[in-house]
Amino acid sequence: MRDVAPPIIVAIDGPAAAGKGTLARRLAEALGLAYLDTGTIYRAVAARLLAHGGDPDDGEAALAAAHALTGGDLQRPELRTEPVSQAASRVSANQAVRAALLELQRHFAHHPPAGAHGTVLDGRDIGTVVCPEACAKLFVTATTEERARRRHEELRARGAERIYADVLREMEARDQRDAARDAAPLKPAGDAVVLDTSNRDVDAAFATALEAVRRRCPGS
Repeated sequence: MRDVAPPIIVAIDGPAAAGKGTLARRLAEALGLAYLDTGTIYRAVAARLLAHGGDPDDGEAALAAAHALTGGDLQRPELRTEPVSQAASRVSANQAVRAALLELQRHFAHHPPAGAHGTVLDGRDIGTVVCPEACAKLFVTATTEERARRRHEELRARGAERIYADVLREMEARDQRDAARDAAPLKPAGDAVVLDTSNRDVDAAFATALEAVRRRCPGS
């Protein structure tokens, strides 16, 4: 009986608005891999919590929302709004919530859907906690000012009138929470390729990432 090759796992981490989501989706499409935006799971928990009048800093309420998560929560129209984004950052600092969602993410990584031969996961702790065994790990980053500029433009494109200084301040606060939390703090894995997109366009960043994955993941 032939041994079945383990699935390819690509871990992409980084702070908000660094471009990791766009990069992860393009890599998954180019390599024929399944894709999971793990941040959406935490956003769904936060959105469910807010919809029921809960406080993102209430650990028990956040954990209850995580256990009650449904497929419909992943499709909520408010997932990309700024209130949900900020709440997700606070919810994701809860160790019990992270533990509740960890197995879901690992199961996806090791059991790709639809017959895919591997997965691409993006988030904050994929290479350090969720899948430290990933064959390729990328840490996608950019300056805080550049990421705030991108987020500001994204919000304005959606019709939200926001002041850049406010977006920058919120991003700095979120970065601080993500880096300082006890539960899976945001940081590059020791063997991650760090990709700074501050002065790179999408195509240049993708080319660098694709080369790194193909070099590190046999069969990709």
